Amino acid sequence: MPTNFVEELRWRGMLQDIMPGTEELLSKEVVTGYVGFDPTADSLHCGSLVPIMLLVHLQRAGHRPIALVGGATGMVGDPSGKSDERNLLDENTLAKNIAGVRAQLEKFLDFNSKENGALLVNNYDWMKNFSFLHFIRDVGKHITVNYMAAKDSVKKRMETGISFTEFSYQLLQGYDFLHLYKETGCKLQMGGSDQWGNITTGTELIRRIEGGEAFAFTCPLMTKADGTKFGKTESGTVWLDPEKTSPYAFYQFWYRSTDADAPKYIRTFTLLSKEEIEVIEAEHAQAPDRNMLQKRLAEEVTLMVHGREALDTALAATNILFGKSTSDDLMKLNEKQFLEIFEGVPQAKVLRAEVESGLGIVDALGAKTNFLASNSEARRELKGNAITVNKEKVGEEFVIKPEHLINNKFVLLGKGKKNNYLVVVE
Repeated sequence: MPTNFVEELRWRGMLQDIMPGTEELLSKEVVTGYVGFDPTADSLHCGSLVPIMLLVHLQRAGHRPIALVGGATGMVGDPSGKSDERNLLDENTLAKNIAGVRAQLEKFLDFNSKENGALLVNNYDWMKNFSFLHFIRDVGKHITVNYMAAKDSVKKRMETGISFTEFSYQLLQGYDFLHLYKETGCKLQMGGSDQWGNITTGTELIRRIEGGEAFAFTCPLMTKADGTKFGKTESGTVWLDPEKTSPYAFYQFWYRSTDADAPKYIRTFTLLSKEEIEVIEAEHAQAPDRNMLQKRLAEEVTLMVHGREALDTALAATNILFGKSTSDDLMKLNEKQFLEIFEGVPQAKVLRAEVESGLGIVDALGAKTNFLASNSEARRELKGNAITVNKEKVGEEFVIKPEHLINNKFVLLGKGKKNNYLVVVE
């Protein structure tokens, strides 16, 4: 097989609990293994990349991955890691969410390989016709309440209260494993460390009902060195859907990783080899101010999630804000991209007629917009060669005309390297 799957995860820091015999199984046969995805939204988020990467590494090692979308369990709610009862989803919302998740997973896994092509399954397909009476007779009788109550995900909620619905969740997830074991020969389930109790319920059901042997391992939950929640920014969750989180904002999320977090992230969220990562880290250590580690991390993850064109746009946008760029770079941006890059930049409005008749740069900087305190200050800065229009240096004689408008609407003024001002033409 191309790689030793467990060893690959181990050096990447992606292995926490592992059931005895799992490593031996993976070394001697092609194993079918699965991870479940919770369809609580119509897009996965950057935290979802951890289980996605487990499946990617599984397939790269020659094994067969299954991505399970929890259309049925999404109606119930997993208590793991939750302090409160979760809102349940209706069927229409779930269908929309599942379609979005399905489309994203297809970017990462090869579903067409004859040897180990990935499968995408929805547990609603086998649970929808399963009556409550049949479930408690055929499944529930094999697991004791004591066994279920001993799980950490349940124990933590016993004091504050847990509904029978969420209490029974581990039986539903356990039955998924049993079903996949019988229908596809799946012998392995993977997930985050908070899923260990649910996963082992599945191996227990397989043992008690089928007399079979199944295996499991978990990876550590992703955390940030400063204790804040991974995958969140001031503006909210970092999504994989480019409509929810633009490729530029997605790139910036990874680029802004701290030196304490970046080494863990680049091991978990990229397919770079150990040797490649160590070279990048050594180069980064020589010149930390150049952010070489964060830059490579951001490039690799953005390329994997959004593709080359989106990465190029994100790089161009980053260059516009933080590097050397030209008016041509600005003109390539659409209005949404432009506004996103310059969100929070001070702005003023001018009438279109003023631009059409020619707006002198002195007035544009001073009286018309108040970006600078006065026209006389504007002249001083222009003489000092400190002013740019759309990232190009200009002098006192420059006149803003319609051909200078970005998206036929904006002009970007600048003073020095860091001060940007936006003129909105109405």
